[in-house]
Amino acid sequence: MFKKLRRGDQVEILAPSSFIENQDDFNKGIDILKKWDLKINQNNLPSRKFRYFAGDDDYRFREIERAQNSKLIIFANGGWGAARLLERNPKWGDGLMLGFSDTCSLLLSKYSSGSYGAIHGPMVTTLSKEPTWSLERLRKLLFEGYIDDISGIPLKKGIAKGEIIVSNLTIASFLVGTEHLPNLKGKIIIFEDVNEDIYKIDRMLTFWRLSKNLVGIAGIGFGTFSNSMDETEKNNHLKDLIIERFSEFDFPIVYDLPIGHISGNACIPIGYKAELNGNNGTLKIILPKS
Repeated sequence: MFKKLRRGDQVEILAPSSFIENQDDFNKGIDILKKWDLKINQNNLPSRKFRYFAGDDDYRFREIERAQNSKLIIFANGGWGAARLLERNPKWGDGLMLGFSDTCSLLLSKYSSGSYGAIHGPMVTTLSKEPTWSLERLRKLLFEGYIDDISGIPLKKGIAKGEIIVSNLTIASFLVGTEHLPNLKGKIIIFEDVNEDIYKIDRMLTFWRLSKNLVGIAGIGFGTFSNSMDETEKNNHLKDLIIERFSEFDFPIVYDLPIGHISGNACIPIGYKAELNGNNGTLKIILPKS
């Protein structure tokens, strides 16, 4: 069952990665959450800085541990540092946990441990940059347990059904071989990334092929790999690369889903049943009715 929020619920804002650089974006995100009648615990994040982190590892880990009884943890921002906390083997609770980018390591670890509630979607510092449809999608998911289908560009036909896993490609790649990467067999996988040269994406996809971790998956989708709409040549190269690297796999492929480091980062609850349609490019999430 998806554990929906109610008005008046308290939300824990955590920064398990880098310190907050743009306090204005942070404050605007807090305002959006307050408009949804949520009580906010900011944990003094704007004033915290330890090297390039929002506090040292001990502090950030204890904060994650203390927040596990919260109905919703929403991460403030990305950067780097979340995966360092996995060395301490956090014990995940059953509440909702929302983020993307660097915090994908925590989302994947939570799901890998058998705990549901991880959501790939906007963070506090990106909320104010989301279009109305994306914010409404997130609000409906959190409070109503419902989300609409999204669409991308079909690259290979077929229909895949299975539990869905969404992650930043770089972060997921560095979890290969650890207990924090879920078993991918029978799953629908969605990758996104940003500011990575095409040869680095090629390197990572080749590593995934060599690791055999994509053998037996149900289907694969790709979100955005750029935060700019003007990188047409790079996007064309990426599409060609995806087709070439996955040509022999017998599963549907969908490209350019509205997921990732863009304005319009569609929230996706991880671990729930989904359908990826390589015939028309749609992605449907099937949430259990409460």
